[in-house]
Amino acid sequence: MDAPTADEALIARAVGGDRVAFGELIERHYDFVFRTACKWCGKVSDAEDVAQEVCIKLASTLRSFDGRSAFTSWLYRITLNAVRDMQRARTRHGRRLDRYAEVAPDEYLPEQEDAAASRELWEAVRRLPEQQRDAVLLIYSEGMSHAEAGAVMGCKEATVSWHVHEARKTLRGLL
Repeated sequence: MDAPTADEALIARAVGGDRVAFGELIERHYDFVFRTACKWCGKVSDAEDVAQEVCIKLASTLRSFDGRSAFTSWLYRITLNAVRDMQRARTRHGRRLDRYAEVAPDEYLPEQEDAAASRELWEAVRRLPEQQRDAVLLIYSEGMSHAEAGAVMGCKEATVSWHVHEARKTLRGLL
């Protein structure tokens, strides 16, 4: 049985109240949710919180999945919304994300510099306006085409291209 068919069967069973099917669905997609959250949050502990929140939310929202898009696209949207909810809550409470940069022995400096530059870039991406950030992360982090990113973001392919273009201009100013 291929994955989409298996997902459809598990979804139908889970919506019907089958807890085992729901557990299998969560187990099958947990890593996907966690990796997605990690890319958007930039911090493992936050990604774990988001993944847990998505799993909980999935229990009540699974009935709303209508099958018009791939289950993973729908799940991606649920995960992005959970990340945004967490970020909004932090903003409301005046909390700031932890800064991460540890000094290590000198032999690791070139690797650290590359890692620091990469972290700085992705931290700048996370500060972009929402649509620009989503477009950049979907294209460059997830490896999606502009059309696939448009499907996840709920907009046209050309709109995704425009958001990426604007993000590049914004990033030049941030870096």
